[in-house]
Amino acid sequence: MGTQEESLATQMDCMAVASGADTAGVEWAKYSKRVLIRKIVGRPDGGHGLVGQRVVVGGWVKTGREQGKNFVFLEVNDGSCPTNLQVLVDCSVASDIHLTSTGTCIMVEGELKQPPEGTKQKVELKVEKILEVGAVEPKYPIAKAKLSMEYLRGFMHLRPRTNTISAVARIRNALAYATHTFFQNHGFNYIQTPIITTSDCEGAGEMFQVTTLFSEADRLDRELKENPPPSAADLEATKFLVKEKGDRVSDLKANQADKSEIVAAVSELRKSKDQLLKMEERSRLKPGIPQKDGKIDFSQDFFARQAFLTVSGQLQVETYVCALSSVYTFGPTFRAENSHTSRHLAEFWMVEPEIAFADLHDDMNCAEDYVKFLCQWLLDNCLDDMEFMSKMFDKTAIDRLRSVANTSFARITYTEAIQLLEKVINFFYLGYKKFDNEVEWGIDLASEHERYLTEEIFKKPVIVYNYPKDIKAFYMRVNDDGKTVAAMDVLVPKVGELIGGSQREERYDVIVNRIQEMGLPREPYDWYLDLRRYGTVKHAGFGLGFERMVLFATGLENIRDAIPFPRYPGRADL
Repeated sequence: MGTQEESLATQMDCMAVASGADTAGVEWAKYSKRVLIRKIVGRPDGGHGLVGQRVVVGGWVKTGREQGKNFVFLEVNDGSCPTNLQVLVDCSVASDIHLTSTGTCIMVEGELKQPPEGTKQKVELKVEKILEVGAVEPKYPIAKAKLSMEYLRGFMHLRPRTNTISAVARIRNALAYATHTFFQNHGFNYIQTPIITTSDCEGAGEMFQVTTLFSEADRLDRELKENPPPSAADLEATKFLVKEKGDRVSDLKANQADKSEIVAAVSELRKSKDQLLKMEERSRLKPGIPQKDGKIDFSQDFFARQAFLTVSGQLQVETYVCALSSVYTFGPTFRAENSHTSRHLAEFWMVEPEIAFADLHDDMNCAEDYVKFLCQWLLDNCLDDMEFMSKMFDKTAIDRLRSVANTSFARITYTEAIQLLEKVINFFYLGYKKFDNEVEWGIDLASEHERYLTEEIFKKPVIVYNYPKDIKAFYMRVNDDGKTVAAMDVLVPKVGELIGGSQREERYDVIVNRIQEMGLPREPYDWYLDLRRYGTVKHAGFGLGFERMVLFATGLENIRDAIPFPRYPGRADL
């Protein structure tokens, strides 16, 4: 610790005692020698019980104004909560320092005071010393109070400072913490599955390819221009030289020459052979992407085969469910789908648990409990941020969380869902809903169908199960009817599908047939089939789209605002 930090630490420990104030209520940050604003204004009394305490706070100015020539009033936020702390700075303390510009970073020391009667604040900080200032240059891009979400996406590095994105970040953090808490409490092991994979979990083919062939081709092109490969004449000359030196060695041995002379000649021969070998290797170098039989030769690639960014960690985490029984993975996944809708991202996060010795009903029970747990966690631990989102974006957000946390989910088969939707169409002339997408058995339910089921018919979350096998992945267990698979989707208001899951196909012969039926190559899945060859086990799992959960909780309209750094067609900022 530096001298200045030691001095400040000692000062923090002693200042309240020196002033005679009670220090019991002040909770200092362990690693930054300050008090988080949340620890002041987030108390049940709004911080009133801390009046008289001496503290150091740091944060960014949200708004600032001068009160005549005597005082500067600042609203300061450090990102620990949505509520600002009012900071009062005497102009004699501020001197010539400009503090009122939005975005200015300050670290100040002072005493918590009781504000004048009639003000909404329960406590304010009267500054006695300014410790640090990070000034803001003119034309600060997010200085305005109201900016569209689309505008903010153009300033990805600055938008976390806005009230909305910082609230979403804290909600997202709470959901991540709740996710680990739920699964750890139920005996699941957290497994880190690979981001780079050689298999397509979904079988859709919309995968980002990982390759060094292009960069290697560029490097080789530059190298061949700077140092061209040897000509045929150069190769012939070197071959002749090797032959000459080989003949000399043979002559020396035949004439029983001195041993040292033979050793020297052999050494020269080896050097010439090495040089010839290198020249032959360089002569075979060709510019461009390596090809074989008219196709790209991926054996020359970094992994010696085609590799992709994963669309799901499910297949890999199944290797561990067959050993540890209950596991989950939580990480980024990728899909090269050229979609510009408000519901699609190229990079998104998935929570994917797998449960051994479990069937579809166990899977549905786990999914329902998990979603309820997430909703209740936000109500218990993130209510201030949820109140902000409810006020600014969706007035029903908190009620929606309460409803889901305390309501049993409806459960219907896919066939029953289709029948319900067909009735809606049949009674359209009576004022019922008309859908943009057709409804018939065998379709993949569209978002409008999912939302109608959960928002209009049941008015609560719905689990639809036993889907047609032709619209589902190869690894889902085929039901006895031969037409459907043991798959399920959890549908929620506002979003539609939040979770997709299934009982996995544990029968070797059946899953081999499914791979063949779907026209998938066998070789990339040989390792996956081994799980069925050696100690196969009944198991089930699901995947929750994490950004969709954020959308559901916050009421945001665009999924690009539910993730810190959205990636979508045409945009990969930072």
